[in-house]
Amino acid sequence: MAFIEIIKAIILGIIEGITEWLPISSTGHMIIVDEFLKLNASEEFKEMFFVVIQLGAILAVVLLYFNKLNPFSTKKTSREKIDIWNLWFKVVVATIPAAIIGFLFDDLLNELFYNYKTVAIMLIVYGVLFIIVENRNRYRKPLVKDLKDLTYKIALYIGLFQVLALIPGTSRSGATILGAMIVGTSRKVAAEFTFFLAIPVMFGASLLKLVKFGLAFAGLELMILLVGTLVSFLVSIVAIKFLLRYIKRNDFKAFGYYRVVLGLIVILYFALIN
Repeated sequence: MAFIEIIKAIILGIIEGITEWLPISSTGHMIIVDEFLKLNASEEFKEMFFVVIQLGAILAVVLLYFNKLNPFSTKKTSREKIDIWNLWFKVVVATIPAAIIGFLFDDLLNELFYNYKTVAIMLIVYGVLFIIVENRNRYRKPLVKDLKDLTYKIALYIGLFQVLALIPGTSRSGATILGAMIVGTSRKVAAEFTFFLAIPVMFGASLLKLVKFGLAFAGLELMILLVGTLVSFLVSIVAIKFLLRYIKRNDFKAFGYYRVVLGLIVILYFALIN
């Protein structure tokens, strides 16, 4: 029994590591996969597990971008250190809206929207939006091509888009990447700022879930959580590198089509079993 649960944790960690960074909704995929691959655990533990394994994904960002995000490096000039601090302050500004709404309404949002109907609708809606925005931007040059040119105002706008991701199926990376492109950033800036923005948001969300759960783990529960987090970390490294290579030559429309198709499959599946 324990071996089977660990295998499930590995599979869920793989799904988390892939879907956290591609704009296709990690939470949405987790809700869907849970229909077929149910952990033998309480609902409280599963709700916490699906959030906390995101820590592995975050640690992948920290590892890959440590040099770029470290303002204390002795190898950096004073100007470079100032630029890094400015980037972190912009991340903080962009984090505030989702942090406030998430803290105040976390339980209510889960109660109202944590279901397959919401996930399916959001998958389709944001899939269509990706296609529309990419078509609109086809002949437009981005206003912001480098993270240093990202203003506090634009950072705040991106943060407001991140609030939308509190609804499952939206995708945190999807909402912020889409929002960033709408307000004029390049795909690379949109993706990288999304990576950095995830660090405080997901650390905070994970801490909140752990505190609510009470840290009262059984032995198998702790093993499942650690395995899922480790796998998520390893797979996230690959997924992040893939996305950055992909957007050098491609747009996000493929992800938009994927979202629409998946959303329709979800609706059909649950309509049939109900």
